[in-house]
Amino acid sequence: MSAFNGKRIAGALLMGVIIILIIRFANQSEDLVMVTLGGTTMGPIPYTVKYLEANGQSYQTEVDSLLIAFNNSLSTYIPNSEISRFNNNDSIRFESQYLQEILTKSKEIYEITSGAFDPTVGPLVNAWGFGPGSEQNLLDSATVDSLLMTVGFDKIDFDDQSASKPAGDLFLDFSAIAKGYGVDVVSEFLESKGIANYMVEIGGEVRCKGKNSTGRNWLIGIDDPNVAQNERRLKATVYIENMSLATSGNYRNFYIKDGQKVSHTISPFTGYPVEHSLLSASVFAKDCMSADAYATGFMVMGYDQSLKIIQQSDNMEAFLIYSDAKGEIQTYATPGIANYLNVE
Repeated sequence: MSAFNGKRIAGALLMGVIIILIIRFANQSEDLVMVTLGGTTMGPIPYTVKYLEANGQSYQTEVDSLLIAFNNSLSTYIPNSEISRFNNNDSIRFESQYLQEILTKSKEIYEITSGAFDPTVGPLVNAWGFGPGSEQNLLDSATVDSLLMTVGFDKIDFDDQSASKPAGDLFLDFSAIAKGYGVDVVSEFLESKGIANYMVEIGGEVRCKGKNSTGRNWLIGIDDPNVAQNERRLKATVYIENMSLATSGNYRNFYIKDGQKVSHTISPFTGYPVEHSLLSASVFAKDCMSADAYATGFMVMGYDQSLKIIQQSDNMEAFLIYSDAKGEIQTYATPGIANYLNVE
């Protein structure tokens, strides 16, 4: 056999292998079915899960069971949850991975934001009227100062096995990070099942991987904060892949009392609702727990301080909506996400 004929045969064999692989991949793509799950968790918070699965298998039961276990660990609304028992006592030995993992992530972001993200600020949030059954009242300085004495995440000690805190009124509430963490828990479950294309959303916080059913990146909307409290309009849309997104803002959760606007973002430094130019912070990160916590921390810090952390970080992208000195709405997007954003 000549070298020329040998090359022709080898080339034909190679082409045949390529064609077989293409056909096999096409058949696999055709077999993928979009599955949609949904329900409520963490009380009334809605969740949606979408994924592509070869046989269209539903994991609704498994996802619900995961979220029930998650709530039984971290929900302050469940009297005998892990976190409730810790709040009512001075120490606890961890019974699941959830409390230890969320404490670890909270400590990391508490330190990076210099205390702006603080899961012990809950008593002040409730006192200002944003907790369940709380009365909307303007607080006097004596009340604020008294409640500030109970705030301080750095007062909590923990390791891999247990956590402790000083006796008194220190109260942990992970509502500013739990939705993002719940998104991660469900996402990692899907990945353990070999699912490579999904979108998990809990209460507006989202994590996406791979593509949607049309073969494109997942399209996510970001609310416009410059609308009436009962209105909704998108300020931007963004295509994301293999990334999480969480948005925090004061444009929906606030009330007016005696002519004063009171936002639900309470500063752990002053004890009062924040007043600054930052209207909305959308954070993109690998995990949704980090994105959720940073978005909250940035709403405490305001535009300038948040921008410093964002520009120094290699682990996040961000889209900020703020008002300038003239009261005009402006936006800022980090270079890594700007090309994927469509701003209205």
